[in-house]
Amino acid sequence: MTQAAFFVLTALADQPRHGYGILREVDELSNGTVQLRVGTLYGVLDRLTADGLIVLDREEVQQGRLRRYYRLTDEGVQALDDEAARMAAGANAARKRIAEGRRSPGHAEGGTLRPGTPATRPVAGPGLAGGLA
Repeated sequence: MTQAAFFVLTALADQPRHGYGILREVDELSNGTVQLRVGTLYGVLDRLTADGLIVLDREEVQQGRLRRYYRLTDEGVQALDDEAARMAAGANAARKRIAEGRRSPGHAEGGTLRPGTPATRPVAGPGLAGGLA
């Protein structure tokens, strides 16, 4: 799942929203790190609709403009929950590995590698892209 899709689903987790409302919510949820453009947003919405993760909730005319409101489906809630769990597991694995590395005899004080120590070790578990790292 892309970062944009994750934040769009998250923006819709508590209530239906229209496009501009989704853009604002994604910006707030991501602390400004994910700034979707309108074209990107509607591409994500189309893909999530095609995948059955969101549906059109209703359409309203406000100030002469049509607003389409989207909401999560049950499948969308499950996909968001699964992705959040996968990301949390990846973050926990990274935190654990960082903590282990700091206690490792191959690392100098302050967490830097001592000369002659291997720079990498195999990582078991889910990676951030969904596969094994």
